[in-house]
Amino acid sequence: MKQKINMFNVFKIKKHNKNYKSYQDKNDYGKDRKSRFLTTKSVVRSRGGFTLLEVLMVIGILAILAGVVLVAINPARQFKIARDSQRNANVSTILNAIGQNLTDHGGVFTCEGVITDLPTTKTNISSEEGDFNVANCLVPDYISVLPFDPSKEGSNYTDEFSYNTGYSIESDVEGRITISADGEVSDRVISVTR
Repeated sequence: MKQKINMFNVFKIKKHNKNYKSYQDKNDYGKDRKSRFLTTKSVVRSRGGFTLLEVLMVIGILAILAGVVLVAINPARQFKIARDSQRNANVSTILNAIGQNLTDHGGVFTCEGVITDLPTTKTNISSEEGDFNVANCLVPDYISVLPFDPSKEGSNYTDEFSYNTGYSIESDVEGRITISADGEVSDRVISVTR
């Protein structure tokens, strides 16, 4: 059976046999076996970075993942949901202030000392003519400022004499009061009744 010879066996032979011509004499790889291997290792170590292709592939994969996440999160819908939550809070705040006014005056809505009837049909809450002006009745005793719709065009609050909440008020025959707002998510109406 023949024995396989590799480079390490050749060097062992050289070490034990003084007449064996060294590997160095036949080839110009360096002074000795160690320097030849160190040279090869140093070449390998200097190529430890990433190639341009690898970097571009990683960037491409990250871009695809970011696109998938954006589609899953749907930021436009999330903003609509946030604005609807703000509308719900605003409607509740106005209704709470009206409820406090009713409680302080024995169940009768009073505005600057005058008994005021709440509208029985859906009416906008604003300082404009024909709308229900509730700011003088609530600000600053029951609420510091009237909240207004976060994105409806024309909604604002400057003071008690110049404002448009973008919300509406209605009272039924049983005395229940409903404050409502137009929502953005699936065009639903946000309303609170007490």
